[in-house]
Amino acid sequence: MHGEDIHLAEIECQIAATAAKLRELIEQSASHVVAMSEELVGQRIDDQAARLETLIRRRDELLRARSGED
Repeated sequence: MHGEDIHLAEIECQIAATAAKLRELIEQSASHVVAMSEELVGQRIDDQAARLETLIRRRDELLRARSGED
């Protein structure tokens, strides 16, 4: 496996984990089970959404670079 393939696989795993965490935070916020303030939950959701966007951008850049090599 090439180094880029490993890096891409790591990013894919991070995307999946971050998306799962984001869904969990949204569900917790919606169900009001969380003992945290709404502001803190909102900030955590925003942080995870930003992380997800960054990871997706990195993945897309790797895929574009790979397609340009072919």
